[in-house]
Amino acid sequence: MSPEILVVVGVAVVAVIVLILLFKAIWRVAEPNEALIISGLGAHTKNELADSLGFKIVTGKGTAVLPGFQTARRLRLDSRATNLQVNCVTQQGIPVQVRGVIIYKVGDDFTSIANAARRFLDQQDSMNGAIHELFTGHLRSIIGNLTVEDLILNRERLTSETRSSAADEMSKLGLVVDSLQIQEIEDETGYITNLGKPHAAKIAAAARIAEAQRDQEATEAEQVAAAKKASAIRESQIQQAGYQAEVDQAAAKARQAGPLSEATARQEVVVQETRAAELEAQLAEQRLQSQVRKPADAKAYETVTLSQAERDARIAQAEAEARETELRATAQASQVKQAAAADAESVRVRGEAAAAATKATGLGEAEAAKARGLAEAEAAKAKGLAEAEAAKAKGLAEAEAIRARSEALRENQEAVIAQQLAENWPQIVEAGSKAFGNVDHMVVLNGAQGIEEMLAKALTLGGTGLGLARSLLAGGTPAAAKDGASVNGAEPPTKNAIDAAS
Repeated sequence: MSPEILVVVGVAVVAVIVLILLFKAIWRVAEPNEALIISGLGAHTKNELADSLGFKIVTGKGTAVLPGFQTARRLRLDSRATNLQVNCVTQQGIPVQVRGVIIYKVGDDFTSIANAARRFLDQQDSMNGAIHELFTGHLRSIIGNLTVEDLILNRERLTSETRSSAADEMSKLGLVVDSLQIQEIEDETGYITNLGKPHAAKIAAAARIAEAQRDQEATEAEQVAAAKKASAIRESQIQQAGYQAEVDQAAAKARQAGPLSEATARQEVVVQETRAAELEAQLAEQRLQSQVRKPADAKAYETVTLSQAERDARIAQAEAEARETELRATAQASQVKQAAAADAESVRVRGEAAAAATKATGLGEAEAAKARGLAEAEAAKAKGLAEAEAAKAKGLAEAEAIRARSEALRENQEAVIAQQLAENWPQIVEAGSKAFGNVDHMVVLNGAQGIEEMLAKALTLGGTGLGLARSLLAGGTPAAAKDGASVNGAEPPTKNAIDAAS
């Protein structure tokens, strides 16, 4: 390569580098959070505000600054924060200390940037002090019109009024408040502390009450859980005991299976023997019914029937004879009565006739009355004699009838007693069997023979009243049978005893 070409290339490269360095020296670019304030020759924009200001404001883009003719300075547009601590007095005269924070920045419009550039371009670090003093004054003014309660309960009102009152000054300074927060309000007198004590005490009391209620509920829940646990344990123990009892019972049954089977077999044998004994007793009873009781009943019925027929015939005959005697005596008494009446009437008539004759003959009324009295006395005497004869005849007839009945009873005493025994035989057997009424269960060892003996004894108990029946029929008592008559009626009473009773 020729030297001329190399020189040209070197000159070109140097020229480019010089141009780059020159461009970099005169070109300024504004960052997003800053504004370029350019002053000097030709430093103006195409708006009236820039022309009136006498400097150029560039934001968000680049511009050329001629060195030596123009100057470019940067104004930060980002947020700034400053703390507030203000000692002031409320409307109530209570001194309070208010602490807060203010977040502010330079406004984005050219007017705010221009106002801020004129005031803080070379003193940007003094913005915090200016803002602190500005808001301190406004806070003192506003808090002086508020009470402590307003400060505590309505902080939004405090911040809004503070921002409103400082808006004009902030606009003149070219600043904008992003946020104003009241962080804390304190007082040295303890007013705020005392102000919150009643509510705190109320809340504390409510908290203690709630805690006590929760403790009570927890205790009740624990007690219920403990009761359920105890109930579950009890049920488990009961079930375990029941299962153990079933196991023990099964083991006991297994151990007792042999003796129980033997006892069951013996019990079955005893039951069968008992049934056999019952069948034998029933057979003996049937045999007794067919061989003893029924023939005896038939014989007794035959004897009673024959005796009753013979007794009825004799009694009918005696009653007929007595009736005949009674009628004969009645007829005789009637005849005597009629004869006596006739005699009395004839006497009365004769007396009346004699009285009339006497009266007629003049013997006087006294004789006539006497005659009538005598006649009436005779008539009454005749009437009384007639009635006495009639009563005597009737008594003789009744005595004859009684004597005939006694004769019939004496001659047929056995038949009468047999008839009475046959008629009352169920009651006699029932009275004799009362000895077995209180027996719940009876085992007869000698079978049918034992049953026959017991039934025979029960039936023969009715014969003990035979002698008493005979004595009563004879007109005596059991104690009067001293002539060797047995109690069972082996010997009948004598005829003299019957006659004496008649």
